[in-house]
Amino acid sequence: MTKQTPNQKIANFRNTKKRQKENLKVLVENSNVSKLRSTSRIIKYGASSFRRNIWLSIAATLVMTITLIILLVTIGASMILSATADTMRQKIDITVFFQPGTPQSTLEQMASTMRLDNNVIQVTVADSLAEYESFLSENQNNTDLLTALADDDMRQMMLDTMQATMRIKVHNPDDLTSIRYIVENDDIFQAHLDEDKEPTYDINQAEIATINSWATIAKNGGLILGAVFLVISTLVIFNTIRMAIFSRREEVHMMKLVGADSEFIHGPFQVEAQICGVISGLLAATAAYIGFQFIAPSLSSYGIDVSLVASFMTTSRLVYVFLGTIAVGVLVGTISARLAIQKYLK
Repeated sequence: MTKQTPNQKIANFRNTKKRQKENLKVLVENSNVSKLRSTSRIIKYGASSFRRNIWLSIAATLVMTITLIILLVTIGASMILSATADTMRQKIDITVFFQPGTPQSTLEQMASTMRLDNNVIQVTVADSLAEYESFLSENQNNTDLLTALADDDMRQMMLDTMQATMRIKVHNPDDLTSIRYIVENDDIFQAHLDEDKEPTYDINQAEIATINSWATIAKNGGLILGAVFLVISTLVIFNTIRMAIFSRREEVHMMKLVGADSEFIHGPFQVEAQICGVISGLLAATAAYIGFQFIAPSLSSYGIDVSLVASFMTTSRLVYVFLGTIAVGVLVGTISARLAIQKYLK
């Protein structure tokens, strides 16, 4: 045997390493091709199984679609009612009524005192004449009333009974303690308050409380109803996959005999459930979009704030609504399929 020189040994070692790397590269490429081929077959078999059990698949898809619609409606209703309550809070002003004929200078002095409160955003005052002119403007289409008020005696009588007002916008309408304290303890306020008409502290609070209660009911009721249909859809998909496993039991047995791995056997059933989820997500998001476009104008005409939901339904963010709904559908389908596989595919 010819003795190799050190350089030859090094060259042989490098050649061996090179061949090993090339062989490894070929193995990896073949493995990737094999995985890609296996994945495509899993998807193909899953789609075939979906068509094979078409009536069960349609039932599962419809039930999941209803579930997703309920969840979308719950989220949308909660957002709309919460936004409406916030909008009403922003529009609230507290009106304090003063005796007719209270001078404008006195009103401005009281307004300066009120503006010192940290909860106050804005204070506006109007004397009796300003309130009278505002009253005329609001009733400019009432010809009979305007004709009656054209009489000087009637006009003077209205001015003598028209209270001066102070309107206060606040940061937090739920806490008016400091506003009440000023009105009830300041000497100038007490000297000029109208005894026949109380300040409107609570006039809008009942409406806001009602809307908040509706938001709570919509949220809780929707979540309960959504949970019920979620369980139903899970059970329907569970039974759909169980029936698919039963109908293909001999095929599954043969795949196990020839050495197919568990991923290849389980995959088509998961794909079948995920197809249900994708179709359900598309249908639910589309129904929600069309329904919102139909009902939004009517809600807006009643003063209900739909702007927050509209920012998702009428902009590029609509894509996220569709993707999120589809993701939830796929998740539900995958979980249902896994439960069925673990129980029946052993």
